[in-house]
Formats: sequence, C-alpha cells, structure tokens
Amino acid sequence: MIAADVARTATPRTGASRAAVVETHVSTVFFLGDLALKVKKPVHTAFLDFSTRALRQRACQREVELNRRLSPDVYLGVADVRGPDHRIAEHMVVMRRMPAEARLSTLVQHSVPVDVALRRIARTVAAFHAAAGTSARISRAGAARAVLANWCDNTQQMRRFAGRIIDAATVERVDAMARRYVAGRGPLFAARIAAGKIRDGHGDLLADDIYCLDDGPRILDCIEFDDRLRHGDVLADVAFLAMDLERLDAPQLAGRLLDWYVEYAGETAPQSLMDHYVAYRAQVRAKVSCLAAEQGDVEAAAQAGRLLDLAERHLERSRVRLVLVGGLPGTGKSTLSDGIAADRGWMVLRSDEVRKQLAGLDSVARALAPYGRGLYTPRWTATTYREMLARAERALSNGESVILDASWTDARWRRAAQRVAQVTCSDLVPLQCVATASVARQRLRDRAVRGPRLSDATPQIAERMALVAQPWPEAVTVETSGRADVALAAALCAVDAPGGELD
Repeated sequence: MIAADVARTATPRTGASRAAVVETHVSTVFFLGDLALKVKKPVHTAFLDFSTRALRQRACQREVELNRRLSPDVYLGVADVRGPDHRIAEHMVVMRRMPAEARLSTLVQHSVPVDVALRRIARTVAAFHAAAGTSARISRAGAARAVLANWCDNTQQMRRFAGRIIDAATVERVDAMARRYVAGRGPLFAARIAAGKIRDGHGDLLADDIYCLDDGPRILDCIEFDDRLRHGDVLADVAFLAMDLERLDAPQLAGRLLDWYVEYAGETAPQSLMDHYVAYRAQVRAKVSCLAAEQGDVEAAAQAGRLLDLAERHLERSRVRLVLVGGLPGTGKSTLSDGIAADRGWMVLRSDEVRKQLAGLDSVARALAPYGRGLYTPRWTATTYREMLARAERALSNGESVILDASWTDARWRRAAQRVAQVTCSDLVPLQCVATASVARQRLRDRAVRGPRLSDATPQIAERMALVAQPWPEAVTVETSGRADVALAAALCAVDAPGGELD
C-alpha cells in the first residue's frame, strides 16, 4: 500500500489538465494534474457494502490488484488520506489520468472512426480471457442454475422500480423470455463449462472506462467488490461492451466487436447465446440506472427504460426455433428451407438426406421404389423421423435453431416434433408448402431430368401421398407456386411471430 500525503501526491504538473470531480453512485473521482484519485462512497446496497472504512480499504486494494491484469501502468496503488491529526481518515485508489479525448465512448459519440481501436480491444479482451483464472468454483457461475439465478435476482431487485421508473410489463416479459431460454439450454451451459469458458473476467466492460491510446487500449474499472460478479462466461463479459456500444447508438460497432472477438478467441458458441448475454448485460445496466434514478439522476430513468427495451430485443433474437417445412413433393419445401436458412444462418435437416445416410447411401444416390416399398416402408420412415428429431433436439438444446425439411403428412410425427420443441423450450413454427397441381407436377418432371438429387419422389408417388396426407390445420400455409421471394417473406413473417412463454 502507498502511504502518502494526498496533497503532495496529487500536485499538478505545469501544463497538466485542469482539476475536475466526477461522481458515480458508488465513488467520487478527483482529477488533479496527471492523476485520478478515486474515493469509495460509504454506501451499502443490495450488491455491495462500502459502509466501513475497512471495507472501503479492502475494495481499493482489490481494485488495484484486479485492474492491473489489464492496465498495470494505470493503477499506481492505494493511498491513505490523513486528517489534520495525521490519523488515517480514508483510502483512495491512485491512478494515471487518462486523456479524456481518447475515451472510447467519446470517440463513438463524436463519430470518430474506431475500427482499428475496436479490433485491438477485441484482441486484448480475448487474450485476457484466455489467461484469466478459472476453477471448479468459478465454473459453477456458468451453470444453467447460476445463470438463471442472476436473471431472477436482477428481476426481483427491479420490481420495486416497476410502474414508477420502468415499465412493469417489460420487466416481466424480459424475465419470462430469459427463463425460457435458460430452461431449454442445459446442455449448452454444461458444454461451455466443459470447454473452460467460465473465467474470472472483468465484469463491467463499458465504453466510458476504455481508452484508445496509440500503444493499445487501456481497460479500467473492473468489478472488485464482489468476485462472483466477475465470474461467468467469457461471452457474457465481452457482451457487456457490445451492449454499451448499442446503448451509444452504435449497433454496427457492437456487431464488429463481437465478430472480431469470436475470431481472436476461436469461439464456436451459437449466436443465440451471445444475444442472451447481451440482453442480460442490458438488464444489469437497467437495474443500475434505476438505482441512479432513485438517487436523483434525472436522466437515469429514461436510460433504464431504453436498456430494458434493448434487453427485450436481444432476448427476442435469442429465441430458439424448430421450423417444420412440410408439404407434398414438388411444393417447394427445399427451396423455402434453403431460403430461411440463408436468411437466418440456421441449420437444415432433410428427411431425404437422413434416410439415405441411415441406409449407408450417398445423399444423391437413387433409391427408387414403389410407394411404401424399399427405403420408403413405414418402418424406414419411422426410423428416419426419429433420427431427424433426435438430431434436432440436440441442436436445439445447444442453442441452435433448426429447420426440418420433410413431408410432415403424418400427424404422429408432427406431435413428436411438438414434444421436442416443448422439451427444449423452443418455438415450434409449422409451415405447409402448397402449390398448384400443375406446378408441382412440372417441378417433379424437371427434377427427374436434372440428374442426381436428394428426393426420389415422382408425380405418381406424390399422388399416392396426397391420398393419405392428414390435415395440418395448425400449420401456416405458404403458397409457393409464384415467386420464391414472396413465399420466403411469408415464411419469415411466420418465423418472427411471437413465440411461446415459459409456464
């Protein structure tokens, strides 16, 4: 610890920046010359306790220790503040003063190009995460139970602000969507733990606390008052900065930051998990803004509402969907499935391909047989649907939305798909492709002369299937006789319709 007379330590140098004072809800920072001196406020909230000098001293020491991981040349030490009787009255963190014009948030708000700096930040954070501590205790923070508990704790703390600072209905919608995602993604959270992705991170990556200097970024002000708030998935850590860039009306920068981070970190997590964590960070900051509003910050209430809306938007994006694209042969199922997959980046599983894989055949090998014979007996069809649904369940549990391309003419398999969606807390989107008989027949004839293909269906087989197809009233009908882009737009509209809620 540095024991020093504060007045002597903080004497400004000639030509140095002028003095200033900045307050947050937990600290006061004095800017004197080329130093920044941070004093903890004697506050006690639901998530921190600075009520005694000993607790504030420990928080100062931890702040220096932890922040030196990312900015060792900024955090100089802890100084004692002595009163007129020379007895210690308080403690403060002594830091190098960073140039205000280099603050990331300032650069973004003034539309200064920051791509080079942001790429450096992404690389720095990825390297920091790779070296950050982990343990069995830290890893528990990434379990589904712990992730859900964090959401629930924040929701509980925010409910007392509902109806006066923030919208009560939005608080509950965010809570329900978050619960639904976590409930169906147990294998995903377990896989993140197994991959060593749960680390002792920064915990509070904000654009206000990052400085873009010529020799690289300086990332300041990690959470020191509660270790548990730093423990979590590395994606949750970097998602905080992405969320903050969106708060600054720079969603494109947020997207580029995450893309670069994924590149440097070698991440393979699904996009739904990233959206989930961006939403979580927005909820956390909404809660902090509520607390600031309660302390008299006149702008904080509006910010809390905007942040909660941001959380809701990302939770909407994180919805995991099981899309059934069905219909008789020649109705354009594959074209529509490919269009949805290209637009959303989701995986497609095709019954024709799965059937041939199970039989040990090449996916475009011809397996022609009369209707209900060969590879198309009821037994083979049942085996195919079970395998396709099993693969879909694994993907959905791991946060990946899935498109299942099959005829879906048998209600038994549609009910099985519904059970998979329920088990994985995914939204079921049933789409039934329909086309005029002449268009469907022509497509099947054209397909026959184009050579190798997935489907072995002929016009005769399509006619036999039509006779036994069971009604599918719950499906959204997509007319595919005309332009493919019009059919795709109708399908995407159904995909984006409001999903289910967690019971």
